[in-house]
Amino acid sequence: MLRTRGSYAGPMGRLLQKIGTTVHATLFRATGGRFLGRISKTPVLLLTTTGRKTGKPRTVPLLYLADGDGYAVIASNGGAASDPAWCANLRENPAATVQIGSQHVAVRAAFVDGDERERLWKALAATYRGYDGYVEKTTRLIPVLLLRPAAP
Repeated sequence: MLRTRGSYAGPMGRLLQKIGTTVHATLFRATGGRFLGRISKTPVLLLTTTGRKTGKPRTVPLLYLADGDGYAVIASNGGAASDPAWCANLRENPAATVQIGSQHVAVRAAFVDGDERERLWKALAATYRGYDGYVEKTTRLIPVLLLRPAAP
């Protein structure tokens, strides 16, 4: 399969990525995160956003880092030229849900910048070395987000 600038090229690549994401999320949910709740030593959460075009729930597994009462994530999209769809969804509507293990938490996404972005980037990149490689594959500033519990 051809890869270009860190992403899977063409419709077949996008289809395979979608299938992989769906399988991961399904197995994660079915086992309460006991299976596929970690990749290597890095924890995984399921993020469910509202599709900005469809209004339907969209779920993706993401590596994360607990930070205070929130969860830091990187919108790397494998170093592709554009942000992942879930990131665009959160720009449109920052309300989302995360599943960690069997726990579901309503969250609100905040895009971070400056010193906070740098601190969270370094901490996440220390858990997954691929992030630093993605920076070299793209000209965009890869977003870092903090998913904080929403007020009840």
